[in-house]
Amino acid sequence: MTDKKISRYPIPDVLDLPEDLKEMILGVQEKAGFIPNVFLTLAHRPEELRAFFNYHDAIMMRDGSNLTKAEKEMIIVATSADNNCLYCVVAHGALLRIYAKEPLIADQIAGNYHKADITDRQKAMLDFALLVSNAAHTINEDDFEMMYAHGFNDEDIWDIGAITAFFGLSNRMANLTSMRPNDEFFSMGRAPR
Repeated sequence: MTDKKISRYPIPDVLDLPEDLKEMILGVQEKAGFIPNVFLTLAHRPEELRAFFNYHDAIMMRDGSNLTKAEKEMIIVATSADNNCLYCVVAHGALLRIYAKEPLIADQIAGNYHKADITDRQKAMLDFALLVSNAAHTINEDDFEMMYAHGFNDEDIWDIGAITAFFGLSNRMANLTSMRPNDEFFSMGRAPR
């Protein structure tokens, strides 16, 4: 554990939070063995923390999504790298390594996903995510046709767009608050268990 600040904003005591948030955070701590700093940082505004994680769960745990957990994390890592968000690259890079069972994948995607050991379909998915992130106003039917050619349907495309947009918010808030990645994330998923 480090003595360095995890946010430029005050961090409330978890036990002083509303019961539902306290329960959520302590549940995460029990499962992970630590509390990810995103929970602590966003707890500065409890109503926003609640809304943030409700939407997070709605898009990341949606029943019927054709995207794998690893592919969702690929989107987060690629767009977060493009947005220069250290917290999200490190935290979601850890999740990507775990879900993909591949210790190099997150570093490859954060560095240059076009050179990563992923499929052409996944590269097209990340191309589209970066288009949503950087130039959504230019998206046209040709972009949808390209996605269809790689086997994505309209619901998959919505998922890619929603994940990209949501984590664009997350990236910006992490940078605004100077959110520090937990030390634990750096080593997660790097070696076989």
